[in-house]
Amino acid sequence: MTTRSKSATVALSLSLTPAGRLSCLPDPEASSLPVAIAEEVVAAFAVDAGHGLLQLGSAYVAMALPPVWAYWRDFAVRYLTALCVAPDAGTIPPPDTLTLETLILDVPPMPGAEYLSPEILAALWGEIGTALESERSASGLSLAEFLKVRHPAWNLVGRVYFNLAENRKDPDMPFAFLATYTTRLSTYGKAQHLPLSQALVEFSGSRKRAQLLALLMPIQRAAEQCEWIAAMIESGEIYHPLRWQVEDAICLLDDLPRIEAAGIVVRMPAQWQAGRPARPRVRAALGAGAPSRLGLDALLDFRMDVTINGEPLTAEEIRAMLAGADGLQWIRGKWIEVDRKQLSHVIDRFREIEAGAADGLRLAEAMRLLAGATLDEEAPDPDWAELAAGPWLAKTLRGLRAPGTLATVDPGPALNAILRPYQQEGVRWLSFLTRLGLGACLADDMGLGKTIQVLALLLLFKRDGTDGTLTARPSLLVAPASLLANWMQEAARFAPDLRCVLAHPSGMTREALQALDAQQLTGVDLVVTAYGTLPRLPKLREVSWRLVVIDEAQVIKNPAAKQTREVKKLKADARIALTGTPVENRLSDLWSIFDFTHPGLLGSERVFSRFTKRLSKTGYFGPLRTLIAPYILRRLKTDRHIISDLPDKTELSAWCSLSTVQAIHYQEAVKALARALGSSVGGIERRGLVLSFLMRFKQICNHPSQWLNDGGWKPEESGKFARLHEIAETVAARQEKLLVFTQFQETTAPLAAFLGSVFGREGLVLHGGTPVVRRRELVRRFQEDESVPFFVLSIKAGGSGLNLTAASHVVHFDRWWNPAVENQATDRAYRIGQHKNVLVHKFICRGTIEERIDELIHAKQQLVQDVVEGNGEINLTEMSDEALLDLVKLDIHVAGG
Repeated sequence: MTTRSKSATVALSLSLTPAGRLSCLPDPEASSLPVAIAEEVVAAFAVDAGHGLLQLGSAYVAMALPPVWAYWRDFAVRYLTALCVAPDAGTIPPPDTLTLETLILDVPPMPGAEYLSPEILAALWGEIGTALESERSASGLSLAEFLKVRHPAWNLVGRVYFNLAENRKDPDMPFAFLATYTTRLSTYGKAQHLPLSQALVEFSGSRKRAQLLALLMPIQRAAEQCEWIAAMIESGEIYHPLRWQVEDAICLLDDLPRIEAAGIVVRMPAQWQAGRPARPRVRAALGAGAPSRLGLDALLDFRMDVTINGEPLTAEEIRAMLAGADGLQWIRGKWIEVDRKQLSHVIDRFREIEAGAADGLRLAEAMRLLAGATLDEEAPDPDWAELAAGPWLAKTLRGLRAPGTLATVDPGPALNAILRPYQQEGVRWLSFLTRLGLGACLADDMGLGKTIQVLALLLLFKRDGTDGTLTARPSLLVAPASLLANWMQEAARFAPDLRCVLAHPSGMTREALQALDAQQLTGVDLVVTAYGTLPRLPKLREVSWRLVVIDEAQVIKNPAAKQTREVKKLKADARIALTGTPVENRLSDLWSIFDFTHPGLLGSERVFSRFTKRLSKTGYFGPLRTLIAPYILRRLKTDRHIISDLPDKTELSAWCSLSTVQAIHYQEAVKALARALGSSVGGIERRGLVLSFLMRFKQICNHPSQWLNDGGWKPEESGKFARLHEIAETVAARQEKLLVFTQFQETTAPLAAFLGSVFGREGLVLHGGTPVVRRRELVRRFQEDESVPFFVLSIKAGGSGLNLTAASHVVHFDRWWNPAVENQATDRAYRIGQHKNVLVHKFICRGTIEERIDELIHAKQQLVQDVVEGNGEINLTEMSDEALLDLVKLDIHVAGG
């Protein structure tokens, strides 16, 4: 028999799927829970999210939990608290939309946080209620008994109220106190309040003694924390109306958290808004006027005063208030709650800021103050401090947070495309930020057109290059090598007026690359290079770029990596990060990306780590999200106003480079084909020879191991595997589903193994050897089981007769060279019943036969008609030797990464 250490823990993660399903999964990178708790939580979430949340909220009320677990525990506690306060135990409506939106703002980083919405929170709220009723009915207990078994803090027999009222007729005893309790509902559905003394009558008799003790239990718990309540119980005053002095009311206010935690509801005077007396607040206004310069170093004006209900106090009133007593003071005809220490601290803090901002307050610091996200120390207590954006800053923030309100910008006929409404908003937002000298993180879902939005922005720069703020200087784009061809082709297609230079060995000679400097780039609009190439081009660091854009920004998530350091050395007026993955769900990734786009906004890595640890302790991540929100624009394909604007499917050419090993084998195959054709073979023999070599080229483009049959399948030896990793990583981060089609059965298993390592869990495989009876079960699992992330299919086996609408991404790993067959396979994902845009990635190895066949298919030249057979497949066996060798030749300058 083995024993388990009491300190043993299990690393578990809570994850929200795109469909709004909250689930519990093992995750080695997640926070750990004690084994006993982990087992209970896993078992509860295995039933459904409602049972899991009920377990968290009912059983672990006072326990310290990691931030994500504490957040969802507190959400469930909110439900149970509302249930306890309710006069009857009926259906508990969810909080209002504003409250739910505030809760969303404070969610800690977690997988799927971007899917959280008021509707999903409301649905989970209802699931807790359903789970509670189910478990309570199965237990045979009353609601009060059921909750009490879970945790003794839950008490549901009546509710005790402490009522405080103003008594302005008696200056010596200006307050009145009465303890009441709620009993049955009136005929009008209102809870009836009776003096607590009545409970002694209502619950008299030995049979009702247990009910009386349960009713009074919260008072007893409060008495253990508050001596004055214990004294009232001892004297019996708790059962009678009382006249109170100011000091008595102060005791109640000071102990309010402990009283409410004990289960007592406190009702304050009707004149007191939000249940408390008004407090003086130190108010600071930032950015009333436009700054004289741009960027995070822009200097804003700063002005402060002390107010009560928005009305400024005079200097004499402030001095008198600070010289008075703590607690309650009578100021301007009303009771004011005063904490001189807190108030003095905030006044001193703001005066210090004001003195340091004599020439202006840096925009970065202003944004941190407004968000309550001061990095080096605790933010000013919002109960005593109020920070407001002045007219200029408020207008600027409105534009950043609501791009639809910004003035229209139009690149005009230079853009060979019509932007969709959300893309127009994106261009306006990018233009607005960069004109302010601020960075941006465009985090739209893959397939929503981040590339075309950036190209439109560059066309605006080109048109407005003489307006004094947008000088005619080149911009730089850094991307993974596999995406360089995409960028160059998209620029040529949509923005042909842009003069683009490919600073990469596939685009120019080594000597020309090394010579690139500011003088060489005169008249150039955009330089495109790869992360791996950038360190070898030190002269690019000396160029003062108009804009630096990084694509697939998650590449720089590791601050210590060489490519990250190189990118951050670049000089630019503004920086843009493009990514299709949520950047807020991993704090280290977030810091590194913002250290590029907005250097200094989040402080140093060490300062940011201390700051986020503070947030983790409080459980409220709202300040961080509020701080970064103006600089992140993320639109999801699942958004209603986005999906309605998209076609059923979006097809993309996914350009892939050949690895060195692939290029060597491909070149050898080209030479071998030339030799074989030179031996004057003809007829059926030539046709068979050509077909065998075409198969060989396809196999080498997929992976050398497919041609060599050596069983190696090392991912780094295939450019297609590298491209698939980039796509799958994004799909995994979005918790979406992926279909991968290949025409080779022997490729399905290596692909599945590789994808399993990217997603961290297994997917499904279907090919010609899969028994027919098993196919239906595989399809059902892919459609219904959210934990199945991908499905690898051979195109013949999966190209027809299957309904796979759960997938939002389709990859054609190798091309059939027959558009009809490819479309039939793609249709598995977006046939009738699909309610999402499907993104189709067609893998093409640059500089190889795959690229030239793709050109033939798209160009629809007469040559295509000449070589297409009746079934629509391109027939290459009838080409002349010269044409065939020209088709398969390797363009080494563009094929390599």
